[in-house]
Amino acid sequence: MPGDDYEEEEEQMPLLQTSTLKLTGNVWTALAHLIAGVIGSGVLSMAWSMAQLGWIAGPLSIILIAFFSLVSAFLISNIQLYSNHPSITINRSYLQAVHTILGYKNGLICGCLVYFSLFKTGVVYVITSGICMRAIRQSNCYHEEGHEGDCEYKDEYYMVAFGIVEIVASQIPNIFHTKWISIIAAAMSLTYSCIGIGLGIAQVIGQGRIEGSMNGISTSNPSQKVWLVGEAIGDISFSFTYSLILLEIQSTLKSPPPQKETMKKVSTIGVLITASLYICCGASGYAAFGDSTPGNLLTGFGFYEPYWLVDFGNACIVLHLVGGYQIYSQTLFAIVEGWYAEKFQECMIITREMDVGIGSLRVNPFRINHLLALDHIFPC
Repeated sequence: MPGDDYEEEEEQMPLLQTSTLKLTGNVWTALAHLIAGVIGSGVLSMAWSMAQLGWIAGPLSIILIAFFSLVSAFLISNIQLYSNHPSITINRSYLQAVHTILGYKNGLICGCLVYFSLFKTGVVYVITSGICMRAIRQSNCYHEEGHEGDCEYKDEYYMVAFGIVEIVASQIPNIFHTKWISIIAAAMSLTYSCIGIGLGIAQVIGQGRIEGSMNGISTSNPSQKVWLVGEAIGDISFSFTYSLILLEIQSTLKSPPPQKETMKKVSTIGVLITASLYICCGASGYAAFGDSTPGNLLTGFGFYEPYWLVDFGNACIVLHLVGGYQIYSQTLFAIVEGWYAEKFQECMIITREMDVGIGSLRVNPFRINHLLALDHIFPC
C-alpha cells in the first residue's frame, strides 16, 4: 500500500512523454520556489499598507495573516495523498485535489476561479515588470534633469519586451525544470527587499526622526479610512498567498522523508522569512515617510538617490518577475496543454518537442502558438 515515503515515477508534464523524471527536490529548492512565488514587489508596498494601519495594527496584521497562511499551508500539504479505499490518489495540484475530494461539480467551479487567479497573476507580473523598467528610465532622467524634470514615459514597449522573454522562458517543460530560475528569482527577491529596508533606515537616520503614528493616516471621513484599511489588509493577504502552487512545489520533492513533512518545514521557514521581510520593509518605509509613504518604495520614487541603487533594485524586481511568472504560469500551462494532449494524443504538434541547437533548450510548436495567441488576444 503506498505511503508518504513512496517512490514514484513522474511523467513529463504537461505533454505526453514516455520518459520519466526523477524527483530531486529538497528543502532548499522548494524554499526557492516558495520565495520566488510569494515575495514579489508587494514587499515594497508594505510600507503603504502599514501607513494605513499604523504602528500597532500594521505589524499585528502581518503576523496574524502569516499565521493563518501557515495553517492553511499545513492543511493543504496533508491532502497530497488522498485515501479513497481501496485506492490512494496522488494530488499534484490544488485543482486536482478539489476534483478528487469534493467531486466534479465543485472542481469545475474551483477550476474557473483557479484559471482566473493564475491568469490574473501573470497579467499583474507583466504590468509590474513594465512599471519597473519604466522606473529605471525615469530614475536616470530625474538624476540628469532634476526631480522636477519631464520624465514621463509609456510602459507598453517594456511589457512587450517582458512578454518576449517569457515566451522563451515558457518553453521550460514544467515546474520540475525551473529550479535555477526559482533560485535566481528568490535571490532577487531578497536583494530588492534588503535595498528597500536599507534605503528606509538611511532615510530615518538622515532626517533624525521616526515618522508615523499609532493609528495610521488620518482621513476626512470614517468611510474613507475603513476603505483604506480594508485595502491595506487585502494587499497584505494577497502578498502571502501561495496555496495554488503549494502542491506543485510539494510534488517536486524527493522522498523519503515524506513529502508533506518536508513541505511543512519549507512552509514554516518560508512564512517566517516572508513575514520578517514584510515587517522590516514596511516599518522602515513608514518610519521614513509617515503619511506621505508611496505605494511602492522604488517605483513610486520615495527614493531618488542613490539613483544607481534604485535602478539596481528595480532591475532585481524585473529578474524576479521572470521567475515568479513561470512559477504560476507553468501551472496554467500544464492545465491547458494537458487537456489538449489528452484530446489529441496523435498530434505531433502537441506532443513533440524539438531541439533548437542552443544548449539543452527544446521548444514545442503548440506551446509557442498558444502563447502567441494569448499575446494577440490580450495585448499589452
